[in-house]
Amino acid sequence: MDRTAQLTARAATHSVVYEPDVTTHSLHASRTVHAPHAARTLHARAAEVLEANWTGTSTVPSRGLYPHQWSWDSAFIAIGLRHLSPLRAQTELETLLSAQWDDGRIPHIVFNPSVPLDAYFPSPDFWRSSTAGRAAGAPRTVQTSGIVQPPVHALAVWLVHQADPGLSRSRGFLARAYPRLAAWHRYLLHRRDLGGGGLASVVHPWEQGMDNSPCWDAPLSRVTPAPARSFRRADLDHGAAEDRPTDLDYGRYVRLATDYRDGGYEDGASEFAVEDPSFNALLIASEHALAHIARELGATGTARHARAERLTAALVERLWDPAEGMFFCRDVRDGALIPERSVSGLIPLLLPTLPRDIADTLVRTARGPHFELGGAARLVPSYDLLGEAFDPHRYWRGPAWFNTGWLVERGLRQHGERTHADALRTALLETADATDFAEYVDPYTGEACGALGFGWTAALTLDLLHQQPFDDSDFTNAFGMSDQGGERR
Repeated sequence: MDRTAQLTARAATHSVVYEPDVTTHSLHASRTVHAPHAARTLHARAAEVLEANWTGTSTVPSRGLYPHQWSWDSAFIAIGLRHLSPLRAQTELETLLSAQWDDGRIPHIVFNPSVPLDAYFPSPDFWRSSTAGRAAGAPRTVQTSGIVQPPVHALAVWLVHQADPGLSRSRGFLARAYPRLAAWHRYLLHRRDLGGGGLASVVHPWEQGMDNSPCWDAPLSRVTPAPARSFRRADLDHGAAEDRPTDLDYGRYVRLATDYRDGGYEDGASEFAVEDPSFNALLIASEHALAHIARELGATGTARHARAERLTAALVERLWDPAEGMFFCRDVRDGALIPERSVSGLIPLLLPTLPRDIADTLVRTARGPHFELGGAARLVPSYDLLGEAFDPHRYWRGPAWFNTGWLVERGLRQHGERTHADALRTALLETADATDFAEYVDPYTGEACGALGFGWTAALTLDLLHQQPFDDSDFTNAFGMSDQGGERR
């Protein structure tokens, strides 16, 4: 029996039926949730969420709102799932990587053909990956979107390998994943260096993962929105309109995606092109991880570590503002930094060779009035608490998210900020517990927003539970800067 199923079965006392949406998702008409949760450990409840969201080959973020496989969700889910079933974590990533396009891109959604087309928009018939993406090498046997999401995959692959190296070696997990990950990074570093400064650009707000962040308002203002009558938003069937992106924003998202699709998913022509600090920091972290995968396979990782160093220097040169103590997005189309503070600008704390003075400044910024980490905010808000566009409930315009909180916690630990990291870890676990693994929360009150039983919230809860509060070894070893070659940590 799979370890996840064992934990779920052992924790059961009695069960109730939960139906996320029996009218539009009959294939997912019910799942078992055990009650009362006070009688079960946080660990067991997190395992139940992952078991309930498992489809047989991958994990959906949410049965109702997000019924397919999402790219960076699966990476975060695998990082937590490795503590329950390394085999299932490997399968999660292998399913995603099998949908890779020939040009190297890993699509942001892999569609489940069993899910009705009207369950999610944009659906496979919007993206038309097998026809519109033919020139870019979209797979013929599975339907996907045509855009991407943040490249956290190599880091996830390396952490999953470390959970059970024997199983990984016996299955050839790294040997099969490495060429796909290398092609993914080549795509980003070459096809997406739209600004010419060495960093990857996103060509749609959904690619960066923080869909309606105020960081996109200025570059999106150039985009003529698609008419509201030309699409139907399925997300409003599952969430309050005041918590979701506006119809105007959605019209612009649809216009960008339509133009990208109709151009054969060719990069470079989009009105929207932005260099984002979080996206590139995750690329750099994954380059370090890819170096370790190469070493495990008998090659040298020196060139990849060196590439990560060059990317870190480019990140600082192009996106760091020393006067503001913050990394900012850069609008590639007009060349200017976008003066909006978001959690994306804190994520570079992940990087092991970020200059010490910059790391120290980022910690002060995180704890200052714009983010209030360790102060008035329970968790790291997604956007500037003092910003004009701040909204504590509207998706990425203020609420705190668990994946970004986890990344900041890891970054604090990476740079020796153990006290702050431990406090954030405690806050993340308490909030996950109190909200039944909510998708996101009000950063001040911790009030649950979005979907409950959310995949990466449960998975990263498991990862934090398995991390000993005073043991920083797991994540820093993912970069392993001290294991070979004499690089500093």
